[in-house]
Amino acid sequence: MGRKIWTLDDFDFNGKTVLVRIDINSPISPDTGEILDDTRFKAHIPTIRELSESGARIVLLAHQGRPFTEDFVRLKRHAEILSRLLGSEVEYVPDVIGPEAKRAIARLGKGGILLLDNTRLYSEDAIQASIEDQAKTILARELASLGDYYVNDAFAVSHRSQASVVGLPLLLPGAAGRLMEREVSVLSRALSRDERPKVFVLGGAKVKDTVKIISYLVEEGVADEILTTGLVALLFLYVSGVRIGSAENVLMKKVDSKTIETARNLIAREERIRVPLDFVVDLGDSTDIVDARSIVGAPKDIGPSTIEYYKYKMMKAKIIVMRGPAGVIEDPRFRRGTRELVRAALTSRAFTIFGGGHFNSILSEFPETVRSRVGHISTGGGALLYFLSGQILPGLEALALSYEKFSAARGGRE
Repeated sequence: MGRKIWTLDDFDFNGKTVLVRIDINSPISPDTGEILDDTRFKAHIPTIRELSESGARIVLLAHQGRPFTEDFVRLKRHAEILSRLLGSEVEYVPDVIGPEAKRAIARLGKGGILLLDNTRLYSEDAIQASIEDQAKTILARELASLGDYYVNDAFAVSHRSQASVVGLPLLLPGAAGRLMEREVSVLSRALSRDERPKVFVLGGAKVKDTVKIISYLVEEGVADEILTTGLVALLFLYVSGVRIGSAENVLMKKVDSKTIETARNLIAREERIRVPLDFVVDLGDSTDIVDARSIVGAPKDIGPSTIEYYKYKMMKAKIIVMRGPAGVIEDPRFRRGTRELVRAALTSRAFTIFGGGHFNSILSEFPETVRSRVGHISTGGGALLYFLSGQILPGLEALALSYEKFSAARGGRE
């Protein structure tokens, strides 16, 4: 991001109380309450383990869901999963800033780890506000009084200007954890003008956000090829005057007039934006492969000609970034496009970056020898979209402000 931020290398955490913001917000079964995916938990283990081994007294901060949603739950099971993955106890404290939390932190020994309860039990942590205002919240001030340092390892929530993400670094010296550090490093590499050619394969249903990414990539001259799939591709076809079948109704619910106009201007002047040659369509009781210029039915995946065309474009890339599936991968009939593009990325010589949890299910279908070639799987959803579209993440901005505020007094390494 250009501005200086501290990392774990800059401090001696031995005997210090470190407040660590992680993001273990995960899908939960509405029937059993079981956590269905531990991917985000695993991503934080290196930071937590390193801090524990350094002698830090670790206080983990996390949220789950939003108030009034089925997945808004307390974090007891989250602590159990972290304990299993670390191979050591993570104490669950059913409190955030009350007496029970304060007592638990006071008795925490060197290397000890506890997880406070869902930070969104406090409404302040569900409200967006400026970084300066978040530092004034009761939640941020009470938490800061309990710690010596703050570590943000939660890249996936750092596009949110919320108290536990941005308020604390203005009250305590703040550093990036190892996951945050890697996310920023890898994604900055993707957006640099070095290591050409760079190929971006962009699809999925978040059309407005993806158009912002494409606009940024074009303006900054970052991408050599932009291969579109999913609803994103259908938007570019639509603004080119192509009838896109029954997908038009779906698409119109996802976009506004500004997004349509931006897409129209981009496709008119930018040769690096590629659209599919064919689609696999759902005809109700059967499927068919149709030309992209005459779509009948509901397009649900890219077709075989597009797969071969895109694979050819990916062959010489040095960096490949994939964001969003090429089709409706929940249905086995429309999974092939995404699977084949992932295979092409992993069997190329490129450094591969995947954005979005849906790639985990696709990658699980490949043998370990192929999966081992994954360069990076981003934990970010909205944060990844922010970063790739050139926007400043509030979580990173807060760490930069923390460095500027505390560097003179602290002098870096302590």
